[in-house]
Amino acid sequence: MNKAITLEIPSQVEYLSLVRAVVASAASLDQSLGDQRIDDLRLAVSEATTNAIRAHARLDSNERITIRFGIDGDRIEVEVQDRGPGFDPETLDPAGPLTDTGRLEYEGGFGIPLMKILADEITIESADEGTTVNLVVYVSPPSEKSNN
Repeated sequence: MNKAITLEIPSQVEYLSLVRAVVASAASLDQSLGDQRIDDLRLAVSEATTNAIRAHARLDSNERITIRFGIDGDRIEVEVQDRGPGFDPETLDPAGPLTDTGRLEYEGGFGIPLMKILADEITIESADEGTTVNLVVYVSPPSEKSNN
């Protein structure tokens, strides 16, 4: 990751606005990235960070959450790393597509599907010692999204 910025925050929701501001400011350094793409990235990173904060809360952990931001050629990459209990992304209970009106009956569960829509690429690596979410947004979006 070139031109990297690393931000470590306490696992408290009060720091979400700081994360959003840093991501938006750093992404705007690439002047070819439009405002809508910056907003998409900011929201995707906010969702990943919120999930990390919740993971730490389940353990009553005071560990810090690490957010790494980098611009590498035609791509912006953001990594959100927690030290929570981990999970298997393949076993998530599908609550239906985000556009399904039945989703209004569910509380939560929107984060990962939303990140998959907002980012051009997403990878999730999770183990007992934590989870890393890697989000990629291309300056010029690829013709086909490759969401993992």
